[in-house]
Amino acid sequence: MAIVHINRKGDSYYLHQGVTKKGNPKYYFSLSEEGTLVDAIPEGYEIYENPNAQVFLRRIPERVFTEEEIDIVRNSVKDLSALKDFKIDVKKNAIVVFEPNQNIDSLVKTFSAFPGQNRAEIRKMLDWTVTYSPTMRFVLEDAVEREFSVQRMSYIGPDPDWLFLNIGDLESLAKEYCFHLGRESFYYLN
Repeated sequence: MAIVHINRKGDSYYLHQGVTKKGNPKYYFSLSEEGTLVDAIPEGYEIYENPNAQVFLRRIPERVFTEEEIDIVRNSVKDLSALKDFKIDVKKNAIVVFEPNQNIDSLVKTFSAFPGQNRAEIRKMLDWTVTYSPTMRFVLEDAVEREFSVQRMSYIGPDPDWLFLNIGDLESLAKEYCFHLGRESFYYLN
């Protein structure tokens, strides 16, 4: 049976096998059932869905963070920030917070103004279409001491880039900086 992954938007992605120019096998997901489908995930690989619901097959990354550390960031964003919607992702040595690119509450309010529209159904529909961008990350600087830096996305200049804010223990940084997510004060952090 072919490997199928249904992403958060409800799309079915099928794992395919192709061949590189050197003749080595390559694997990829596609919405199409056409082609050479794979019936087992290759050893050492995993299915990865990014915050924007794109699906990939990737090598299983080295585990850098504990679940507790990821939960510290997730719970700090949930409890302290002004964000109702967000995604958390782990990228190499960083725990990254993603914010929606669209104001979901504003869109729900706009669409619910039409007669017969249900707010819950509108929100569910929008969850499928909203895209996310990285806005803050906690980078592991010292694996032994478990020291982290916190950085925010800077939009100054032609290319967005990460702006260093502070360094310290994860819990203190998360409590201090996650508060600013979804607030105007975020843009004054430096």
